[in-house]
Amino acid sequence: MELTINGKTVILPEEATTLSRFLEVKGLNPRMLVVEYNGEILARDTYDAVQLQPGDVLEIVQMMAGG
Repeated sequence: MELTINGKTVILPEEATTLSRFLEVKGLNPRMLVVEYNGEILARDTYDAVQLQPGDVLEIVQMMAGG
């Protein structure tokens, strides 16, 4: 399955996966992210319900702590 993630084309081996599963496999903590899915910012509690589809566009922004 081909997606665009942060402006780059990415091929995922799984045809049916949720956004939550994708983030887990990538080792990303959902509490530290903002995800835009096909132009819409998603609430974190919807990540389990979002089924990634070929052609989807994701923008993933990771929060950084520092000082």
